[in-house]
Amino acid sequence: MTTGTTRDADPAGTTADPAAPVAVAGGDDTRLTFQPVKSAGRTLDVLEALAGSPQRRSLVELARALEIPKSSLHGILRTMIQRGWVEVDATGTRFGLGVRALQVGAAYLEADDATGLLAGVLDGLASQFGETVHLGRLDGPHVVYLAKRESTHPLRLYSAIGRQLPAHATALGKVLLAERPDEAVDRLLSWPLPALTRHTVTDPDQLHAELATVRDRGYAVDREENTEGIVCFAMAVPLHTPAVDAISLSVPTSRLGPESEQRIVTALRAAVGQVRAARTLLAGN
Repeated sequence: MTTGTTRDADPAGTTADPAAPVAVAGGDDTRLTFQPVKSAGRTLDVLEALAGSPQRRSLVELARALEIPKSSLHGILRTMIQRGWVEVDATGTRFGLGVRALQVGAAYLEADDATGLLAGVLDGLASQFGETVHLGRLDGPHVVYLAKRESTHPLRLYSAIGRQLPAHATALGKVLLAERPDEAVDRLLSWPLPALTRHTVTDPDQLHAELATVRDRGYAVDREENTEGIVCFAMAVPLHTPAVDAISLSVPTSRLGPESEQRIVTALRAAVGQVRAARTLLAGN
């Protein structure tokens, strides 16, 4: 994932991007022109590219993907290796995330109020159903897993904390998109929408109709739209307005009975009710 900054052949990599967006600060009449620092943007681009790759990447691959001159990229990587953010394999040619990235990610979760407040709720749902339970957060056009409780069954959904998925293709994402008006949803999503399975909703009109249904009934369902053979139910957590977090329960289609949806939705409503009662414990609310 890139930051959208303009790439050039500046070897120092410190020039501000002249095409940077305008950031709004304060009220409607206060506007500050923000010029990103190119070297900082490139460093973050490298981190995001390595985080989004299932395997280590070479200097040439990264330079091509990020459109950074190899000479500049080599210096960035050497600095990040020295600081522990990037690791290199025994050949010295392929790069991956370093342990510092793990430490910072863990620190984020430890300091996050929602993950601590909802830990008991996730435990309760997992214990009641024996299925995979997630806490997810909306991040632009994506949803990111913040916490997870594993299924007790051999057949289960594969997922990992920190994994990022398109919001429109998950129950977690759809229930959080439904917290926003259609105009905001259109600005938030990256069009055209990618299809993760043959069931993924990618048509704008169909997605808007589904989000309207989610708003009416209060929960979202992902019917094999993210993963074939898995159905997921999700409900937004009322910690912020509009909500940015949601909880979900994922079940293989082979274990879904005729009464399953109602039982799961009832349990999610009860869980959200617990959160609403405890909302005052979250700082700033």
